[in-house]
Amino acid sequence: MIDKDEFNFILSDLIDELPHAFFKELSGGIIVSDDSPQSEYSINNDLFILGQYRVSSLGRQVIIYRGSFEKNFLHLSQQALKDKMREVLRHELRHHMEFLSGIHNSKSLEAEDRRQIQEYLARTGNPFDK
Repeated sequence: MIDKDEFNFILSDLIDELPHAFFKELSGGIIVSDDSPQSEYSINNDLFILGQYRVSSLGRQVIIYRGSFEKNFLHLSQQALKDKMREVLRHELRHHMEFLSGIHNSKSLEAEDRRQIQEYLARTGNPFDK
């Protein structure tokens, strides 16, 4: 895995790839956390959160969890890691854009995330529907 400075440098490059409109009203910016939080739906400590879009009284922000990348993607080449980081960053920014646009329907990323959690729970045989 690359070190913290290199991770931040790559993320900075990925941010620079995007139009400024994606960052409208993202008052909390994009931050990197060394944490590796697990999803509340994790069954066998196998479902880590890679990124998160947060809306609070302090504003809107995207968090990228470097610790989760480190735990899950040690085997990836630097290019493959960069591709995964790009995917997660754009995923979280899509949440931001949909939030600003008021999109909360069955075709939203929010709904897609819920479907993926349901698929995970079905695969793991979890009898609980959180």
